[in-house]
Amino acid sequence: MSAGVSPGGATITAQTYENQCVRETLEQLREIAGHCAGTPAWSLSNPDLVDALHAAHDAQQMLAATTLHLIREIEGRNLPIAQQAASTAVWLRERLHVSIHTARRTVDLAKTLDQRPTLDAALSTAAVNVEQAHIVAKTVHDLADEAAPDVVDLAEKALIAEFAGWEPSAFRKAAHRILAHVAPEVADEADRRAAERDEKRAQRTRAFTLTNNGDGRFRVTGWLDAEAAAIVNAALDPLCKPDLERTPAQRRADALVEVCRLALRTKQLPDNGGDRPQVVITVPYDVVRKELGHGQLDTGERLTAEQVRRLACDAHILPIVLGGQGQILDVGQQRRLFTGPLRRALVVRDGGCAFPGCDRPPQWCDGHHIRHWTDGGDTALNNGVLLCGYHHRLIHRGEWEVRMADDGRPEFIPPAYVDSERKPRRNIYHQRT
Repeated sequence: MSAGVSPGGATITAQTYENQCVRETLEQLREIAGHCAGTPAWSLSNPDLVDALHAAHDAQQMLAATTLHLIREIEGRNLPIAQQAASTAVWLRERLHVSIHTARRTVDLAKTLDQRPTLDAALSTAAVNVEQAHIVAKTVHDLADEAAPDVVDLAEKALIAEFAGWEPSAFRKAAHRILAHVAPEVADEADRRAAERDEKRAQRTRAFTLTNNGDGRFRVTGWLDAEAAAIVNAALDPLCKPDLERTPAQRRADALVEVCRLALRTKQLPDNGGDRPQVVITVPYDVVRKELGHGQLDTGERLTAEQVRRLACDAHILPIVLGGQGQILDVGQQRRLFTGPLRRALVVRDGGCAFPGCDRPPQWCDGHHIRHWTDGGDTALNNGVLLCGYHHRLIHRGEWEVRMADDGRPEFIPPAYVDSERKPRRNIYHQRT
């Protein structure tokens, strides 16, 4: 290792000098970036404004490459593990305050740049941006099982040289067909295997979630395979015609609801918890004014009076009289099974599995006779309780007891080994406000 001389005469290694230069340069870059961020852009001419945008964007990509190099070195030294982090991604999440998803993608790209000098050079010179680099990284990773290394190298170079001017969605399409561009003789077989692999992955990872955001909105997320997506699109498209009042996203959301509304009108859907699928709403009714007030779904979410009126326009309205604190006083006629109006009354009263501590919804529950039907118990509201399968079996074993309290709600008495005093317990998860 060569040596250098500091202004004060002390000998320092070239490596130490280089490290000092890197640190000083990055500090200067931080200061310059802060200065640029604080400088107003109003004084720039139109051409200068566009040039400045491109310069800032290119610098951002180059600094991203620098960040990835640093991350790769940090991981190579096992610094995260030495600092008791479970992984480099977890360590980055805590250090840089990014999501774990972003941290993992960043670590993966850092590894790829370390192994692919062509892609590394392209990002380091802003020939590609970070989004494109992720696409190239995934493409060369997938092609490794489909083509020889020289073909993979050729595909990588072609994507960078010929398609870097394309935005990410078009760039991704080019990446999917890159083998046909650089090695058509192997593309067909590779495409066939890739299609089979994609289908298996799509089937394995298919998902649909409806998440309560807590502010009156629900987030819909999920994954479908190509066939399922085609079916969904075919059902939604006729209901998504453009209009001036709604955005495309709003039209698709409305179309999804309308498709489900149409399905509920048919008799083709299977029973759900002993009854036909339906939307159940509890609504106070002003007998004097003959008006519907605000409502509450059987899942606990509130509806405005306007929402209730819209749903009531095309609904069977079943009278369930409520007394103080929402206690059910009367409902339809008794039946042998807990179905129809009687089951709906159980749903309104219990809200789901009534066993203490259980949060399972009514659709997963059976109606249980408190006094068994074979022992002469009536199929009536005051002799019924909703229980999920697990707690239904538990009650039938006889260790826990269930009874109807004075206020018309079920309560459960634990065995002595759970509570020596055997104090009655209730479910708090489905209580109505």
